[in-house]
Amino acid sequence: MTGLEKMQSQILSEAESSAKEILDNARKEADKIISEARERAEAECRRISEKSEAEVKGLQERAVSSSDLQRRKELLKAKQEVIAEMLEKAYESLLHADENAYFDMLRRMLHKFVLPQEGEICFSKEDLEKMPKGFRDEIQAIAKEKGGALTLSQEVRNVQGGFVLIYGGIEENCTFRAMFNSKRDELSDKVHALLFS
Repeated sequence: MTGLEKMQSQILSEAESSAKEILDNARKEADKIISEARERAEAECRRISEKSEAEVKGLQERAVSSSDLQRRKELLKAKQEVIAEMLEKAYESLLHADENAYFDMLRRMLHKFVLPQEGEICFSKEDLEKMPKGFRDEIQAIAKEKGGALTLSQEVRNVQGGFVLIYGGIEENCTFRAMFNSKRDELSDKVHALLFS
């Protein structure tokens, strides 16, 4: 082998060695880049997966919460319906009480609502017709006891249960319905306590 051939061979050998080193370095760099990219991709997949799991969990919790809220609303609605039904039955039982119990209730209401002044009292046609003997005198006695006087009005009122008091042109509705409406919240609370406590 001549000197030139040796030189060529040495140059080729060095070039091959340098090319091999460059290729090795390039492979190592490519492997490093691929490894880093794989790690970033796996981290991004984990992040996306965790985010998705959190969103799913949040949706599930909101669905459970919404379902629970709806259930409580329905339960409250059912309780309110039961309470309203019980109050209406109580009202009806007052209207349809036997005559003695009915007029006893009116006596108690007179004691509570009659004022110490002159006025009028109005009843329904039905109450005037079934009014027991002596009840008109009792009305006068209760009014007198309170320091006033009541005249039984001949004007018939379209009311169910109870009466209307008129003092100086101002009417006070003392019907069972008015009493129930004015005490609705208090009565509802008592019925709720009895039924659901």
